[in-house]
Amino acid sequence: MQKITSVRGRLVYDSRGNKTIEVDVITDNEYVGRTSVPAGASVGRNEVINFPNGEPEKCLDAINNNSSKFVGLDPMDLKCIHETIREIDNTDNYSNVGGAFAFAITISSMESASKFFHVPLFNVLTNKSKLEFPIPLGNILGGGLHAGIGTPDIQEILICPHGSKSIRNAVEINFNVHRELQNVLYQKNLNFTGGRSDEGGWAPEINNEEALEASCKACENLGYVLGKDVSLGIDLASSTQWDQKHEKYIYKHNQLQLTQEQQIEFVSDLIDRYKLIYVEDATHQDSFDAMSELTNTFPNVFITGDDLTVTNKRILEHAIKLKSCNAAILKVNQAGSLYDALKFAQHANKNNIKIITSHRSGETIDSQIAHIGISTGSKMLKIGVVGGERVSKINELIRISEYDLIHGMTQL
Repeated sequence: MQKITSVRGRLVYDSRGNKTIEVDVITDNEYVGRTSVPAGASVGRNEVINFPNGEPEKCLDAINNNSSKFVGLDPMDLKCIHETIREIDNTDNYSNVGGAFAFAITISSMESASKFFHVPLFNVLTNKSKLEFPIPLGNILGGGLHAGIGTPDIQEILICPHGSKSIRNAVEINFNVHRELQNVLYQKNLNFTGGRSDEGGWAPEINNEEALEASCKACENLGYVLGKDVSLGIDLASSTQWDQKHEKYIYKHNQLQLTQEQQIEFVSDLIDRYKLIYVEDATHQDSFDAMSELTNTFPNVFITGDDLTVTNKRILEHAIKLKSCNAAILKVNQAGSLYDALKFAQHANKNNIKIITSHRSGETIDSQIAHIGISTGSKMLKIGVVGGERVSKINELIRISEYDLIHGMTQL
């Protein structure tokens, strides 16, 4: 039987140039699973702690000081590895060692097992016989905490090529729209510098409506029919706009101050006007009732919880009870360990909550989330469009699609 023979960690850097950790889990002195840890900018209050006191070095010390506890374990036994981590840190939010510790060791272990068995990672993450590809969801225009002053208040405008018949076609549509949007923005403002947000979306100095209009025009210029070939989506990251003291959403660029009721009306209008297929965090992270109203009104739109549900099974159960969303983001490092995240995914699937597996704004060049998205039955894979840390996931999807031609996975 395969056994973990060593675990070692190191400090590396993410796409923002910030320190993060990378972990190697080695099976039978030969098969290396390697994972580095991403980080978010707009972080839900109920996410686990990525690094103790915000210090990657402390997380690295915890890995190196406890590495011997994983030696001799079966890298395929995700529950045992998770329980071993929990013996080291039994806090709810991994505050002692950091969720990054759990994230890196659990994913690296499974990757090392996949190499031992000479199969793709998704094959060791699920025993399902029928698997489908998620639709790649690309960030084409950024604002909010991902882009900075002068950009739209809406954090992300996204492109969803749901009319595609193959992964490669979907990827090319996302690239085409991203490229054409740059042309539209240049025509709108000759002083546009071509600057981009953390996730590779364009970051122009325009307001929310102008940004959505430009995105629609880019699609139409290419001959794509909105609602048929492609659709737009948005991530409002509404908790970043919510002023708890005054109980209002503050849109600085658009100079708007909206009550909870007005926020629902604002989002509903955007869905109707721009034929949106996807809306993430339409209201702040504690507003389960408001999200429920939108979910009931727009059953055919992905009304998606991110800060709302933070890949937490217990919180998801509350959201399901109140019918607060019909879709939920899966980010492994919101939960901590891969074991935590897969339990979340199982509960979502059992209750007809559509899963969207997602990257983070501060990413690494790892591509495991492509496999995690497939293995969890995710309907979409939110991975951006451009930038090496985004393209690495896109290219992995293409590689997996070649495997599909041989082994009969279901395309889009």
